[in-house]
Amino acid sequence: MLAETFISAALLATTAFAAPAPNPIQLMTRAPNPGVVITKCASPGMLALAYDDGPYQYTSQLVDILGKAGAKATFFWTGTLYGCIYNQAAAVKKAFASGHQLASHTWTHPHMSSYSASQITTEMTKVETAFANLIGKKPLYMRPPYLETGGQVLPVLKSMNYKVITDDIDTGDWNNQSPAQSQQKFTQAGAGGNGHIPLMHETYASTVNTLTPWLINWAKQNNLKLVTVAECLGDKDGAYQAQSFPISSGPFSC
Repeated sequence: MLAETFISAALLATTAFAAPAPNPIQLMTRAPNPGVVITKCASPGMLALAYDDGPYQYTSQLVDILGKAGAKATFFWTGTLYGCIYNQAAAVKKAFASGHQLASHTWTHPHMSSYSASQITTEMTKVETAFANLIGKKPLYMRPPYLETGGQVLPVLKSMNYKVITDDIDTGDWNNQSPAQSQQKFTQAGAGGNGHIPLMHETYASTVNTLTPWLINWAKQNNLKLVTVAECLGDKDGAYQAQSFPISSGPFSC
């Protein structure tokens, strides 16, 4: 009996050694799952600057600031929140050409948790169409307005193959918090562990001109690479649909 127990234990140990359980972090690095809320990077040593609510009047300036630092960022854009996206065509094309990730923040920035599946689909497809018209690509990443993921939001986004991003640090710029208050949040969170994906808004001059340069400095001091959200999830080449789309000529309207 003792011998049989020993043999069984040995067989179990051999099986465990031959096929170790997959590491969840490694799985996320290989393939972020659509329709699953992601709040942080999949590995350390990175910071994914992520800006909501544009494109806006500061977009081109922000691209220049990031470019001088060799930093990449992700822009979660709407179609109509701060004017029609087509009116910012030059800034959209500039950000894309500069290697930044362009992602969806819905067409009108609604509270989608109360929306039907068809309404959510419409919000997403309108942004896709605008991106296809302007840069010939459709996004596969999105951040839901107000970070709301209830109701039909996640099931619909999963069916559309979208990777859903929220945040792990809220800068509070949308809530009248100063850059100094936002900076304190990063200092308190620290640079250890998997990289941060902060909630920021390019529609505030203070975020563009004060907080962003500080974050570039903070990342440098802490040996953090400033990357897109897709790259920080090990999905650098998966930011857009695999298919390219013909770039249409205007005029367009929202």
